[in-house]
Amino acid sequence: MKRRNLLAGAGALAAAPLIDVPTASAGGSKKVMTGAMALAADGYRALAGQKVGVISNPTGILPDFTHLVDTMHASGKVNVVAVFGPEHGFRGSAQAGGSEGDHVDPRTGIMVYDAYGANADKLVKLYQQSGVETVVFDIQDVGARFYTYIWTMFEAMLAAVRTGARFVVLDRPNPVGGYARGPMLKPGYTSGVGKKEILQQHGMTVGELARMFNAEYLPLEPNGGQLTELTVIEAKGWKRDQLYDDTGLTWVMPSPNMPTPDTALVYPGLCLFEATNLSEGRGTTRPFELIGAPYIDYKWAEALQAKNIPGVDFREAYFTPTISKNANVLCGGVQVQITDPHKVEAITAATHMIVEAKRLYPDFSWRAETPPGRWIDLLTGSDRFRTMLTAGASAEEIVAAWKPETDAWTTRRAKYLLYRGAHR
Repeated sequence: MKRRNLLAGAGALAAAPLIDVPTASAGGSKKVMTGAMALAADGYRALAGQKVGVISNPTGILPDFTHLVDTMHASGKVNVVAVFGPEHGFRGSAQAGGSEGDHVDPRTGIMVYDAYGANADKLVKLYQQSGVETVVFDIQDVGARFYTYIWTMFEAMLAAVRTGARFVVLDRPNPVGGYARGPMLKPGYTSGVGKKEILQQHGMTVGELARMFNAEYLPLEPNGGQLTELTVIEAKGWKRDQLYDDTGLTWVMPSPNMPTPDTALVYPGLCLFEATNLSEGRGTTRPFELIGAPYIDYKWAEALQAKNIPGVDFREAYFTPTISKNANVLCGGVQVQITDPHKVEAITAATHMIVEAKRLYPDFSWRAETPPGRWIDLLTGSDRFRTMLTAGASAEEIVAAWKPETDAWTTRRAKYLLYRGAHR
């Protein structure tokens, strides 16, 4: 490791004291410096004299693997008065759709409030109850519209608008790069997995999204407006064409079913299998890479492999999920094998997979719900995917239908971007 004088991001912090920070990964590329690392390097001066509330989970770590909240508390330099736990909880002990509830953190003695599913009204009360003056957001996102942490951030920002609190985002790289792909969420299809009109694979960091939310969406909310102060402490050294494995950073699971950067790479597309009667691999060691059902056989892998979809191969696979759909039932299917990470287009690959599954297997269906197919509509942002599939459209036709939306999003988001490199 080389001793460096580190500077914080977005002009928010002054020159930092000398600390030991690795500057190269095993592959020899420079290591990215997260916003949390920049904040720590500067001795937490950006938070001095404030009553601070932190929204974080196990990904909010520093290079020595200590959690930012633990380090700030131990330093005595930051008055952390509250922690707000998102889905899966602050310490990450809950499964999908779960939280840790309100409790006192045994390590620090700080009150942890359950923020999973909390709207701005609830968060306003929590901010007022805890006396928070500055809210800090530090969570590793994975770049998909339906990954709930960005919507926790949105509600937390709206609550900060209503209480006059300052909002600080400690930025981290988008692990699937800055590539914008997929369909746009349409009016009438908002939900907890998509509260505002953004692209399915938005290609932005949480700091960039915060800038967009503040400019475009918060002012339109009831009792909304722009934040009194929004500070984004940037991730130093990240380029938009870098994937997580290019950053030199250590992966920490942001949720129980996101074990590796490869999982994150396929998730923006293969999460669509949540809306089907196929297992998306929950309850296996390769969630969102293993996809299958009891009625799937070798023909699916053969059909998909013949399509030569860039960046991936399809290996015939058999597995028995331990939880969720088809639990404890042998499933046939595929494992999506990544052959070139930089060529993976997960939403395109998933579209081909669903089209072929419907063509080959009469037992293919949407998961049981009322009305049928509602979940695929919410995940894709409209009923277009479902209706085109039902009408017999090819995967190529479905993917082409959202290209104008992808192009429009790429132009629209440009003024909020903080990092250089490939934008598509």
